[in-house]
Amino acid sequence: MTKHFAQLLFVAACAVALTSCNEKPKETKPAANMPQTAMEKMTIRYVDEDSIMNNYNLAKDINEAMLRRQNQFDAAQTQKGNEINKFGTAMQQKLKTNGYLTEDSYKADEAKLQKMQNDAQNYLGNLQQSIQNELTQSQTQLMDSINNFMNEYAKQKGYDMVIRKSATLYIDSKYDVTKEVIDGLNKRYNKVAKK
Repeated sequence: MTKHFAQLLFVAACAVALTSCNEKPKETKPAANMPQTAMEKMTIRYVDEDSIMNNYNLAKDINEAMLRRQNQFDAAQTQKGNEINKFGTAMQQKLKTNGYLTEDSYKADEAKLQKMQNDAQNYLGNLQQSIQNELTQSQTQLMDSINNFMNEYAKQKGYDMVIRKSATLYIDSKYDVTKEVIDGLNKRYNKVAKK
């Protein structure tokens, strides 16, 4: 897992959130409080989600934690593989040198090798599931944090809409509020982290 993993999670969650925007609008009458020239009166800003994922401390912490867990999985996989290979090699050597005095002793080692393989597969499967569960929880925590902040931020600033930069073909950089959002997210996150 790389630092881009957390970015992919953010982008995937945003894509799900924007799916409803791509659906055909239902035929409805305009709301009574909707201005006649809605686009002229809407206040829209945008954020660069890649910058948020690279600079938001929670996203960086999650990325580091997932990288550690992936390294743990890789180390466990290597260790189990080495143990199985070592035992298998010892069995082959013992077989070549007629070290097995009975067929039962060979079958016992063969059964032990099979059990080692099954145990390793179960252990690694459980570890991988545990990592996946942590990843899902972390993704939820990250998205909740960003969504909650963005709701408060947009209301406080009087913005009608804050969109992702990647969801546009062109938008003037004067509408970019990414740095302000990152600063706000980190300020809030650091306060929570110090408890």
